[in-house]
Amino acid sequence: MEPRAVVKEKFFIVIRGKSRKGFCRGCIGRVETETQHGELTGLLYCGGSNALNPKSGGTVRKEDTYSLTRHQAQLLLFVSSVSKRLELLCNPQLFSAICELSQDDLVVVKHKKGHLPGLVKNLMQIGRKEHKDDLHMLGFEVEFVDSDQNLSSKKPPPLPLFSAADVVQVIPSYSVPLGLHWKDGQSGGLNRKAVTRINSMPNIGSHARQTRENLTEPSTDQGQSPSASHVPLEVGSLVEVVSNSGVTVYGVIQWLGVPAGKTNEWAGIELEYDVSGCSDGKYGSQQYFTCKASRALFVPVTKCSPDSRFSCSSSGRGTSKPTDTLLVPLYEDPEEYAPPIPESEALSLLVGKMKGIQGHINSCYLDVTLFSLFSSSVTLDNICQMPADTERPIMCTFREIVNRLRRQGFVPAQSVMNFRQQLGCDTFRTEEKDPEEFITVLFQKVLRMGPLIKLRSGQDACQGAYTFQIFLEKGQMGQMPSVQQLLDTSCLSGDLKFEEVPSCLMVQMPRFGNKYKMFSHIIPSTELDITDLLYNSPRECFLCGHLAEFECLQCLPDRKMQPGRIKPFCSTCNTQVHSHPSRQAHSPRALPAPAASDTPVPRHTMQLFAVLCIQTSHYVSFLKYGPDPHSWLFFDCMADRHGDDQHGYNIPEIRACPELGDFLSQPEEDMARSHPSQTPELVRRLLCDSYMFLYQNPATPLSRSNHEEPFNCFFNSRDNTFL
Repeated sequence: MEPRAVVKEKFFIVIRGKSRKGFCRGCIGRVETETQHGELTGLLYCGGSNALNPKSGGTVRKEDTYSLTRHQAQLLLFVSSVSKRLELLCNPQLFSAICELSQDDLVVVKHKKGHLPGLVKNLMQIGRKEHKDDLHMLGFEVEFVDSDQNLSSKKPPPLPLFSAADVVQVIPSYSVPLGLHWKDGQSGGLNRKAVTRINSMPNIGSHARQTRENLTEPSTDQGQSPSASHVPLEVGSLVEVVSNSGVTVYGVIQWLGVPAGKTNEWAGIELEYDVSGCSDGKYGSQQYFTCKASRALFVPVTKCSPDSRFSCSSSGRGTSKPTDTLLVPLYEDPEEYAPPIPESEALSLLVGKMKGIQGHINSCYLDVTLFSLFSSSVTLDNICQMPADTERPIMCTFREIVNRLRRQGFVPAQSVMNFRQQLGCDTFRTEEKDPEEFITVLFQKVLRMGPLIKLRSGQDACQGAYTFQIFLEKGQMGQMPSVQQLLDTSCLSGDLKFEEVPSCLMVQMPRFGNKYKMFSHIIPSTELDITDLLYNSPRECFLCGHLAEFECLQCLPDRKMQPGRIKPFCSTCNTQVHSHPSRQAHSPRALPAPAASDTPVPRHTMQLFAVLCIQTSHYVSFLKYGPDPHSWLFFDCMADRHGDDQHGYNIPEIRACPELGDFLSQPEEDMARSHPSQTPELVRRLLCDSYMFLYQNPATPLSRSNHEEPFNCFFNSRDNTFL
């Protein structure tokens, strides 16, 4: 196939995949040609001293790249660490703001002295281009803001140069108070080669400044923040403080009182990041609270305002409480359907702290289950599209949780606590439960859905279940089995078959309680083939591909024939295989005889979309938020905490983990050979702590019409009984 020429220049960064003909993760390139097979060939910019002398001949798959504008590519080129480039891409809101920086915009940058505020003065071109189409590297000259220093009469030193990765916060222009006079700060110069000054910065951000200039500033008492005087603050409240230099910093109040030598009430605030000149909770000679060094700020309470990033409404601000901290604005119609979060928006909406569902009082089992099932799953979305039953408050609460999660990326703990109380059982309000208990109650009592899976044991009547528990003898499997092997072995050992392909299959791993687990590591199967687990469905011979007539349990662990996989055979292959001396004692079982057909036997597969994990007694989850193999998120509803048990609150966090996609893209044999200690942290956590794997069949979305006559019995796969 002939490559097609690229009409307009295109730049890209490689975001996944192993090194291939010059390109590897984090590399930046320019497209020369694009083939119809989905491959890009182009120039490779190495970065560093050779950044402007690109190499040619690189080839990479288009799906392994992320498109960049010329401006974005030049900013990323000055970031020498490829891991920092990729990390910056995982924070699209910050990167977008950095790309739109204008002259005199206020930023916070990482410096050897800590995080310092400064003004962007110039956009710098680093290096000389040999050809007009080559790239510069772009960096920012930043003038530090220091209100305690006077203007120096000496010639000011060169302004320090920072890359895009050094910028940790962009202060919106409209948040800078009017009438400020910026003073020169002291800064050290950096060694730079062939630096060309751009006299004027882009004017993309001028609209925000114009908005600020048009605002009328409310009159307030001197030294007092607007609206701060009438807002009650307490230990645990999230606040913001505007410094004398105009920088807005954010943190949580850890102490309130009158410090030695003062006459009015002050607040001790633990900031979100290190700030030069701050302490570890000490003021003067006394330790008022304890936190990391350079994060404790002491100011009069009148200088504090509730954190405007999480205001309850435009007209007022709420008081922080353990269960409703950081309330997000309510959307106009809480009953209106909100679609699943698309792959293109998931990172910008979900990644970061105070994202996902906020944990509170042993709620992690419920938080991670709701997040995994309803944030982006297409299969379960039909449930959310149904008209809400307004006569049942619990359904309205459930709909509100799902809609908040999908629209705003954050659900406060109070919403979940209301839901737990409406479940009607005291243990759901305060105690730690298992996800499978909550799933059964959720689908049966709240959603009024019949069982998600239909199982048949031998020739018995079909019965239902909501989750499938793996039960087997430890000696039946190797030390590091896959989910496919566990499911096949468990079903065949228990003489179980699926009556039909489930829309959603939740497979619970063989572990019991918080401590005992049968296998130290389990390999995730990204695709689950259940063709050989369907009752009375045509199957093909394991060896020749003809219509199968027998299957053999004893052949399951045979090392010469893909151990751990079900072995159906046609009549001829069954005779030949069991003529071997080591298999003559086997007892193959005849399969139901489906009608013969010349068409190939279709394979029925399900796709992995989430994994629930448990370490000691705390649940977390991994979510695949789109079809891209690397679209994985890690969610912890209690990743951090502010304050004590009475006045504090949990901080949920969502992290992007494309490295999990790299690991899962390998063949299962290679994954089994990988030692968990040599894998990335989150990959290791999934391998060691997996509790339940969630699979979906997008071809058959789940709806209430699938289960018009709910089952009254539920299957217990441990002893093949029905409850």
